[in-house]
Amino acid sequence: MSGPRRSASHPHGAGEIRQRISREAARLIAEEGIKDFHLAKRKATARLNLPEGQHLPSNPEIEQALAEHLQLFHARELPETLRRLRRLAVEVMRLLERFEPRLVGSLLTGHVTRFSEIQLHLTSDTPELVAFFLQDQGIAYEQTSKRLRFGGERSELVPVYSLLVEDTVVEISVFTSTAVREAPLSPVNNRPMRRAGLKEVEAL
Repeated sequence: MSGPRRSASHPHGAGEIRQRISREAARLIAEEGIKDFHLAKRKATARLNLPEGQHLPSNPEIEQALAEHLQLFHARELPETLRRLRRLAVEVMRLLERFEPRLVGSLLTGHVTRFSEIQLHLTSDTPELVAFFLQDQGIAYEQTSKRLRFGGERSELVPVYSLLVEDTVVEISVFTSTAVREAPLSPVNNRPMRRAGLKEVEAL
């Protein structure tokens, strides 16, 4: 009799631990600005004094917990935060319209915090043209790169330009006209990222 009871209780205990880690990771993302889900899980595990690497929730579980946290603790300001960020996104996309900007990330899911960035994908066979354009507009930026994953375990290093608009970080990833046809995989659910053009974002 004792064996079956232990077997039945284990999944319940593991599920409860996953929920605790999910809730704490969501809090860290919303309140402390942690952007990487894996880092949020590790910090949540440490904060809760739980064994490292055990019963870790999936990224979609973290995203669901984040949505619940935002509705529970930020329901009043969330709509205004989302409107402000989308308005800024539209302004930047209009400025960069020649590069066929597409919005990706949390501004499309609606799970935004005061730390959320505006993430754009631009098209240019010569990424330096984006830099030249920003310089001509008198816009300060930082140039880095980011490794993005695609289907079939493929990854590519993509040039990134980061700038500040009204205290909000805008992260611009530049793709060639060939590369832009395939959306990179989302770090949240490992599916091709949803992208939205200017007209779709204006409609939001």
